[in-house]
Amino acid sequence: MSRLSTIPTRESVFAGGHDLYRGDANAVCPPNLRECVLAMEDCCEEAHEAQQLLRNGTFDLPRMNKVLESQKVFLLIDEGTVRKYKADLANEIEPQINELIERAESGLKAFRRKEGLIQSKVSVSRHTVQSRAATAPTANKREERRVQMLLKQRQRLEEEVRVLESEILALVRSATNHSLQF
Repeated sequence: MSRLSTIPTRESVFAGGHDLYRGDANAVCPPNLRECVLAMEDCCEEAHEAQQLLRNGTFDLPRMNKVLESQKVFLLIDEGTVRKYKADLANEIEPQINELIERAESGLKAFRRKEGLIQSKVSVSRHTVQSRAATAPTANKREERRVQMLLKQRQRLEEEVRVLESEILALVRSATNHSLQF
């Protein structure tokens, strides 16, 4: 029997029991009214128990918040799981790193070819300027500007080659360190 059924009830509105209503002598109480009342009491009891359970679960919340703010919580896992995730990560990243290294190497080769071409152009223009300077003290100003522009371009390309070489070395080091860790 439910907890609420033991509570004393108020006086009934039905004069001769629950079958007749005082105001209407012909009215008859539905036969399953008692079952509805018992079902309602059970629902109220379940709601009360749920409320109590919720109160018991949350009454300590402010203290727990304070404890969790001031302490670190660590999750311990076994070394096999760590190795598995490291291997998965290595398998996922390694192809991308290898592709980046290949692209950097091909870019470096292209820049070295450009550098070689520019160096040959510079040496040819130097030789031409020297031969012209020997023949004519007042050389063509356009040619001098062109040589200066080529020299500046050479310096710029040499700087780019240095930067690319340092990037490649950094990628190779990280790939080597990455593969040594696994």
